[in-house]
Amino acid sequence: QVQLVQSGGGLVQAGDSLTLSCAVSGRTFTGYATGWFRQAPGKEREFVATINWNSRGTLYADSVKGRFTIPGDNAASTVYLHMNNLKPEDTAVYYCATRLATATGLFQLPTSYDKWGQGTQVTVSS
Repeated sequence: QVQLVQSGGGLVQAGDSLTLSCAVSGRTFTGYATGWFRQAPGKEREFVATINWNSRGTLYADSVKGRFTIPGDNAASTVYLHMNNLKPEDTAVYYCATRLATATGLFQLPTSYDKWGQGTQVTVSS
């Protein structure tokens, strides 16, 4: 059974850095993609970043490009999202998700993913 367990959220100040973790069990990384999404109160869940573990290709939302990164290594079956120069508008519940992937496919729609973590709160104060 596939499980995604998240950790690493918290309260930080604008300009700070934070790393989110997503421990994946029951599914190998090969042949899959992992996505990160976020949902602020009253808003729809939005795409943040994704990585295809076959090609190590990545895609980032314009709002986080240059500030957030997904490392291409996956030691210990854990996926990370490194977040730098955080802004108040980054405040949201963050989710990791996984799905089967083609060789190079990158997926931005939440409905494209079939397994989800429980979510973790990130709050950035100004």
